[in-house]
Amino acid sequence: MAASLTPEDLDETQRAAIEELLFRMADDEYVQGERLIEWQIYAPTLESDLALANIAQDEFGHARLWYDLLEELGHTEAELIWERPADEFKHTTLVELPFEEGDWADVIVRCYLFDSAERLRLESLVDTSYAPLADRVGKALSEERYHLENAQSWLDRLTDGDSLEHVQDALERLFPHALSLFGEPEYEAEIVENGFRTDAIDDLRVEWLETVIPYLESLGLNVPDPDDAERPTPRGRDGTHTEHWDELAADFRKTYNELEAPEPARIGRERA
Repeated sequence: MAASLTPEDLDETQRAAIEELLFRMADDEYVQGERLIEWQIYAPTLESDLALANIAQDEFGHARLWYDLLEELGHTEAELIWERPADEFKHTTLVELPFEEGDWADVIVRCYLFDSAERLRLESLVDTSYAPLADRVGKALSEERYHLENAQSWLDRLTDGDSLEHVQDALERLFPHALSLFGEPEYEAEIVENGFRTDAIDDLRVEWLETVIPYLESLGLNVPDPDDAERPTPRGRDGTHTEHWDELAADFRKTYNELEAPEPARIGRERA
């Protein structure tokens, strides 16, 4: 399906479907960026510190891309980020979890699980029918591929030495939360039927599992069985979150609330 649909073409149901897709994408990227900046100046090498800073900047930039599309549908930045109730954010619980103190393996495992899923999600949007989205996918996809390469390079390095146990611990802690990446949207049928995403969310989940499990096992790691993993009650996608989310949301909105800024500074890069 050609990318021909514009905001003016959408009926009420189509609009709800594309908004659900965009909110998930934007919230995932924004909260992932917020957590990653906590590691700046603490990464084990100067090169890894710079790489992580660039990755965090990219995630904010991707969030900016998707929030911009929501603004084109009538939302304001204040409504999207600074004033939206915390329980209306739709990100996966994986990205809101605090890092285990001083645990670089936590950072790398988290990035690998997230970026491998994000690559698949973006690939399923390359042929989207929604023109404003099609115009932006290519740049985000190229950057996510770099993020994934960086995470895999570090996983290869960490599992080939004394850090294997730390990586295993991080994987067991984070994998159940990563499964929430593939919670089915309320408007999943409409998202696929209208060609907003060309793959069903269940198919993306299967492809992700078929990708990450063999790779992680090849490194000597034991991956929790996705069918038997003890899933956390909060799922993120439905607005339920861990006890860590309220604190993080309050923290990144602290300056906005203290200044009572009528027009908050725009996050990330300028409009594409």
